[in-house]
Amino acid sequence: MSDYCTFIPRLQSLLPKIRAIVPQAQVLVINDGSTDNTQEICNTCAGVEILNRVYGVGNGAAIKAGARVATGDILVFMDGDGQHNPEDIPRLLEMLDHGYDMVIGARDQGSQANIARSLANGLYNRLASWMVERHIPDLTSGFRTVYANKFREFLYLLPNGFSYPTTITMAFFRAGYQVGYIPIHAAQRTGKSHIRPLHDGLNFLLIIFRIGTLYSPLKLFFPISMLFAILGLGHYLYKYIYFHKFTNMSALLISMAVLIFMIGLVSEQITSLIYLRNKD
Repeated sequence: MSDYCTFIPRLQSLLPKIRAIVPQAQVLVINDGSTDNTQEICNTCAGVEILNRVYGVGNGAAIKAGARVATGDILVFMDGDGQHNPEDIPRLLEMLDHGYDMVIGARDQGSQANIARSLANGLYNRLASWMVERHIPDLTSGFRTVYANKFREFLYLLPNGFSYPTTITMAFFRAGYQVGYIPIHAAQRTGKSHIRPLHDGLNFLLIIFRIGTLYSPLKLFFPISMLFAILGLGHYLYKYIYFHKFTNMSALLISMAVLIFMIGLVSEQITSLIYLRNKD
């Protein structure tokens, strides 16, 4: 079995369990500016390394920091808030040996924190599935295992906040890598969540557009362009049939359709160049 590392952005009481299940692993804890007893807990657990950051930046920033200093060939990411079960780690690694480049733990319906979170995640999953033309049962799960060299290819794309799972998943699909899922049950978190419902809820549409522009911009922009084109032509026909004139609103809608399509076309070329540069 290859060496691998486990990252825990926020530490609770998982270290002894992880050491018992995967004693040969490098266990790396990322202390993202916390003021609790993270350092003391790590000191009492043999074979645990800790990376202390001066101040907290976010979940994604902690993940990137850990990925840069990890020494293993395979990385295992999991939350330290009690949601993820270390006993699922061997299942993830076993599926990785079957030809996948990244394996993700897909949370069941009972793992959702509340109805609002469940509806939001369901919309994410459906949009991403439509974009990649493959069923994605859980786009935002942070419990995953991946080959380190392939993960590091996309560090520059990852945000510092909480949408890193979305970004890395879509990046892997865009690059043609094999992504697999196994069902897991995530327990209720045992600490205070850093997610701010109002603030993060306002970023909902930004995440939706990020998914589209990261994978295939035209697949997102073209339907919107067609919608404006249909509205523009429909408005023109209505005004022409009943009033025999071409209005500014018709021109505006049709112009918007052309503009959105061209933006999507340029975005598609930029996306392709970004991935081509990354491969080079």
